[in-house]
Amino acid sequence: MVFSSVIFIFVYLPLFLALYYAFPVRYRSYFILIGSYCFYAWWRVDFALLMLATTAFNYCAALLVDGAQTQRRRKVLLVAAVLADLCLLFYFKYFNFFAESSAFLFNKGEAYSWSLPHVLLPIGISFYIFHNISYVVDVYRRDLEPSRTFVDYAAFIAFFPHQIAGPVLRFSDLAEQFYDREHNWSKFNYGAMRFLTGLAKKVLIADSIAPVADAAFAIPDPTMAESWLGAIAYTLQLYFDFSGYSSMAIGLGMMVGFNFIENFDTPYRSVNITEFWRRWHISLSSWLRDYLYISLGGNRKGIARTYSNLAATMILGGLWHGANTTFLIWGAWHGIWLAIERYLKVPNNAPFRISSWIFTMLLVVIGWVFFRAANMTEATSMLAGMIGLNGISLRSDYAWEFSNFSLALMVVGLLTALSERSLRQMFGLRTTRELAKSAAIDHPPATAVMGVTATLLGLLAILKLVADSDAPFLYFQF
Repeated sequence: MVFSSVIFIFVYLPLFLALYYAFPVRYRSYFILIGSYCFYAWWRVDFALLMLATTAFNYCAALLVDGAQTQRRRKVLLVAAVLADLCLLFYFKYFNFFAESSAFLFNKGEAYSWSLPHVLLPIGISFYIFHNISYVVDVYRRDLEPSRTFVDYAAFIAFFPHQIAGPVLRFSDLAEQFYDREHNWSKFNYGAMRFLTGLAKKVLIADSIAPVADAAFAIPDPTMAESWLGAIAYTLQLYFDFSGYSSMAIGLGMMVGFNFIENFDTPYRSVNITEFWRRWHISLSSWLRDYLYISLGGNRKGIARTYSNLAATMILGGLWHGANTTFLIWGAWHGIWLAIERYLKVPNNAPFRISSWIFTMLLVVIGWVFFRAANMTEATSMLAGMIGLNGISLRSDYAWEFSNFSLALMVVGLLTALSERSLRQMFGLRTTRELAKSAAIDHPPATAVMGVTATLLGLLAILKLVADSDAPFLYFQF
């Protein structure tokens, strides 16, 4: 079940909300837990049990870490818990990759006779493993008290808005909200508007642009025009797909009283890669900084170690997305440019903003080619096409796959991505941070124009959903 599906919008969500508000306040965490596991078990019951088992393990591990009498024992328990989580993630996410690579290198490409069956990747495991790790580490660092009840912690891990594809939240982000949060009609309406605008991003823009990217990456020898159209289409598709999901998740959280952190802040307006990573997938980049980069030593152990930590963080961040050489290259690509900008002390207020923006977006688009490509052969083919090695113009054999409608939506998507902050201000659609600063959630938080606009966009998206088949969110595969 996905957010952009008819069964979720017309069956699961109304039923969940109706029962949630029918429950007494003191028991709503129980209902969040039950309802979220029903959401996950819709796909696979056994993997829902896996999520429950990892949740219980990390809850108990945090209690042991918190209660340990010596620092050495606390550290041993922490390392054991994190290693157990990483081993689980490795098995489900990387076993197939290493088994196939080993067979290719040492067994002439033939599967080993002792090989286990192909391992199926549980949806969302990368996210809930990170949620569990951050919880145990925060307890170890004394940044967080262990959850008062197992139900609250289990409800946090399973909470369906962020369960499948993030944002990468920390229990400290929501802990107090599980004990005391505000429910009112204005907040519910505001959440509904965030949900509908996110749905429109996903269905009306991302899904409409997707055929251009799919067609270009399927061409064995794309020309310059075909390669650039495909690369730019994927750049826009990924942003509207994932930022749309994040907006829907934030909206769903608000509809039941929770305030999630924002996950995107107009990243395609960035003038360098450092700024890009402050604006793109904010929850993941901050997680990697706080739990990986800093744990490796950050910038506290000399210049050489700082750059190696930066590179390692980005490479591991790339591999977190999937077991493929292309993800490793994508992470290394961003890590190299982050290191270069740090060395050159590149400022965010660059004097030549337009040229800096163009150069930054060129780097981002090239990186997305590796992120999207199924393998290195496909990636190098696209890059060869982008520099004109396969010809220049759009060929008639493939031109029919690049519809005028999809190309027009690419223009709309580009303009929207660049002016999104201004559009939010124009329509009165504020971020969760802006809402927290204004302390005006008790009053209608958006104009009537925003309400009408969000409703119309949502209705258009739902009509398109009914007419078309469901398209899963891109980040579900990670």
